Amino acid sequence: MIKDCIFCKIIKGDIPSEKIYEDEHVYAFLDINPAAKGHTLVIPKNHSENITDIKKEDLKHTIFVVKKLAPKVMEAVSADGFNIGMNNFPASGQAVMHSHFHIIPRKKGDAIKLPVQGKYEKGEIEKVKKLIIQKLKNIKLTSSQLL
Repeated sequence: MIKDCIFCKIIKGDIPSEKIYEDEHVYAFLDINPAAKGHTLVIPKNHSENITDIKKEDLKHTIFVVKKLAPKVMEAVSADGFNIGMNNFPASGQAVMHSHFHIIPRKKGDAIKLPVQGKYEKGEIEKVKKLIIQKLKNIKLTSSQLL
């Protein structure tokens, strides 16, 4: 737990929340500024800032809870679908520096516009691909490393 982290304070009970689920690893509650009714935040109890520093076990527990909760949240608010999102770093819209996933219930024809789609200029996609592959050069992942 981090002393000044609002989500750590919520987990501890120092700040009230509308909790919908809790186990030994994960805490889930309704977002007070929802994109849609039922917008839920699912957070690991162990503090990490984002996906780059979350421990593998915390990520596994958290995403499995997201998988279980999302269809139930959708049903509860009579939604037609849902988005799962995670903002990482302030430039992406992360406002609280504690890893968290968003479950955003969606209704057909709602006003939420996700994701925004752009286009590459001619030849740009190949350049971006090469830059990313260069950064991945020394990374080898096996399925046993992922689990």
